[in-house]
Amino acid sequence: MTETNPPLLQRRDGAVLVLSNNNTAARNALSPAFYAALTQALVEAQADPSVGAVVLTGEGGHFCAGGDLRQLAKRRELSVEQRREKLEGLHDLIRAVRDCEKPVIAAVEGAAAGAGLSLALACDMLVAARDAVFSVAYVKVGLTPDGGATAFLAEFVSRQVLTELCLTGERLSGERLHALGAVNRLAEPGKALAGAVALAASVADGPHRAMARIKALCRTAPHASLEEQLESEARFMVMSQATEESREGIGAFLEKRTPDFAPLRGAD
Repeated sequence: MTETNPPLLQRRDGAVLVLSNNNTAARNALSPAFYAALTQALVEAQADPSVGAVVLTGEGGHFCAGGDLRQLAKRRELSVEQRREKLEGLHDLIRAVRDCEKPVIAAVEGAAAGAGLSLALACDMLVAARDAVFSVAYVKVGLTPDGGATAFLAEFVSRQVLTELCLTGERLSGERLHALGAVNRLAEPGKALAGAVALAASVADGPHRAMARIKALCRTAPHASLEEQLESEARFMVMSQATEESREGIGAFLEKRTPDFAPLRGAD
């Protein structure tokens, strides 16, 4: 039987897989069903050699309003252990986005608030409409950040700015977040998805194994010492030199042609 209102919609645009949050009645607030569906879709995308990159967006003009406050209000009735277990559903989702070996690009229109902001920042790159609204909104309802919000924000703002954003719950436009360094590309309202798909397409035909290693390096770079990062770079470079991807890439460069990595997906 076909699901009438699935929590996640999927479509393909060439080598780009577009995944869209489909809880429009609640401005795409998060739910356990969405956690499960998105995690499974990312697992399948990683295993599918025809998928080169993933775009994550939301239906109905909003990216994600964060947690469902009606559900969160009920958690006071649960034990600490039960509340922690439910929270780990969100944190496992953030890990799934972070650890996906394919590039994951967020396309943000409308609101990305609370855990929705965390989900957007967990992606490898971010395309936002100029008038999109980002907010670490937890303080407004007496809660504290989750989903890695403080970790992601701390990668590009000072402690003082981070504290201000979290204590005030200030709403930031796509333009402001771009100025702070968290948004890769700005789009006109209604054009964020097209911009994200174009960015995804520009990397989707690249060497998948090399890109997975590059993603890993970029993830550790802000936190690792120079010696730790040099060690990681050395390990990956030595491994990459023996791959068919590097054989094709170097050969294409020397022969002055465009490399064709598609036949090598799943090799090595």
